[in-house]
Amino acid sequence: MITHALTDTSTLTGRSLRHILRSPDTIITTVVTPIALMLLFVFVLGGAIKTGSEESYVNYMLPGILLITIASGIAYTAYRLFLDMQGGIFDRFQSMPIARSSVLWAHVLTSVVANLVSISIVIGVALILGFRTGASFGAWLAVAGILVLFTLALTWLAVIAGLSAKTVDGASAFSYPLIFLPFISSAFVPTDSMPGPVAWFAEHQPVTSIVDTIRALFAQESVGNDIWMALAWLVGILVVAYAFAIVLYRRKIS
Repeated sequence: MITHALTDTSTLTGRSLRHILRSPDTIITTVVTPIALMLLFVFVLGGAIKTGSEESYVNYMLPGILLITIASGIAYTAYRLFLDMQGGIFDRFQSMPIARSSVLWAHVLTSVVANLVSISIVIGVALILGFRTGASFGAWLAVAGILVLFTLALTWLAVIAGLSAKTVDGASAFSYPLIFLPFISSAFVPTDSMPGPVAWFAEHQPVTSIVDTIRALFAQESVGNDIWMALAWLVGILVVAYAFAIVLYRRKIS
């Protein structure tokens, strides 16, 4: 049973990945916004921002840019899922001897692969702009693990949007608040520079702990309690979103 589900998921993931290879503009569009933001902050706004750190501003802001990259990318998961639902592909799959869960997992794994490619491109541009880190191999693995977990959590939110949307625009529009959330966090400026209520929100929302953890790993500093807070947020969002998505999916196909 498990082998059957894995085989079906692999086959359907290959199908989704081929769609992306046939339209590479998906990844290009995903990386344009974060790269443009990085150029804007580094060459236009960065010189006027005081972070209280001796590291270059591109080092300071990169973790937030990586999260924005992922938030931009998962919108396409909701979009592709919506098109499959509207195109009747899910109905055809139900008449075939395939594991039901493989349909959703194929979209989720495709999102992870596509976002990892986008993240790699953004990091490559950041290196050209002056990003440097002495992070160890283990620290890089930790950063990769956090980014993958962040991608999974947001992708299952995208699955919910794709299953419940009434229009194509509605399927992808849900990601806009997620894209802007890093701006009200420690991603671009220290939270203590913000007005009281805004600073409180920035300190207690998930992006700040995730950004601070990644930044500390890149800077070879102690992550403190930030990593546990980040993991708690990510695992909590992932579990709730996954459970809700599965219930919604079963209702759709029943």
